[in-house]
Amino acid sequence: MAVAIRMKRMGRKNRAFYRICATDRRSPRDGRVIEVLGTYDPSVPDTDARCLLNSERVNYWLSVGAQPSDAVRVLVKKYGHNGTRLKEMELARAKLSMPRVIPEAGEPVFVPEPKADPGAAAAVAETAAPAEAAAESVVDAAAADAASPAAEAGGESQPEQA
Repeated sequence: MAVAIRMKRMGRKNRAFYRICATDRRSPRDGRVIEVLGTYDPSVPDTDARCLLNSERVNYWLSVGAQPSDAVRVLVKKYGHNGTRLKEMELARAKLSMPRVIPEAGEPVFVPEPKADPGAAAAVAETAAPAEAAAESVVDAAAADAASPAAEAGGESQPEQA
């Protein structure tokens, strides 16, 4: 029996996902498999995190004479047992498995005022009265600061130039 290692297409339309499988060479691309050896997901943003291989089983099938397809040969060379990008793949997989950090939204830029109801207008006027009194006291304090001795002596004070 001639064995090939190739990718079996899974997933839905326009969202491909591949299983890397050991198959009989005579079977169709998406047909019966002997063993699943890994996965390849092209939609993962980090290129090094896309492929996941069972290196021991891939090495076994290669040792008994299985012929990889061109695409699988590249993946085995990069991410196999002694792959050229093995460390990068491990770092990318670790980063992918970490929880996502979503920053706080912060204060809203614009908050719309609620629509006024005829009955609610009286309730708003009652709650606004104490706030208006507090605002008047703040205005009085600001006026008192304006009437300070420095303002009376020379008008506006200007910084000295050396």
